[in-house]
Amino acid sequence: MRDTLEELFIVIAYSQRTQLAIFFGALCFISILMAGDYFASHFELHGLLAPMTDVIREKIIHRYDKVAWFALGSFWLLAFKCYKKDRKRLLQL
Repeated sequence: MRDTLEELFIVIAYSQRTQLAIFFGALCFISILMAGDYFASHFELHGLLAPMTDVIREKIIHRYDKVAWFALGSFWLLAFKCYKKDRKRLLQL
């Protein structure tokens, strides 16, 4: 188990593509959630549709949440693929 963790950390330390994929995944996740919160908080309907504002805000937040999780998962998948490639290259397997 210790050797496996050591191998994992060594490959991640030397794999710039994996590091960037992990970093951009976290960055996109946080930025998409913040953008969704901003846009939902500034959304307001007037007139007869005003009571529907809260319902539509929830739907907007839910959509941004889905997109953020999809972006995070996509970047993690990319990081895993880069990890596998760089593991073969660095450890010459």
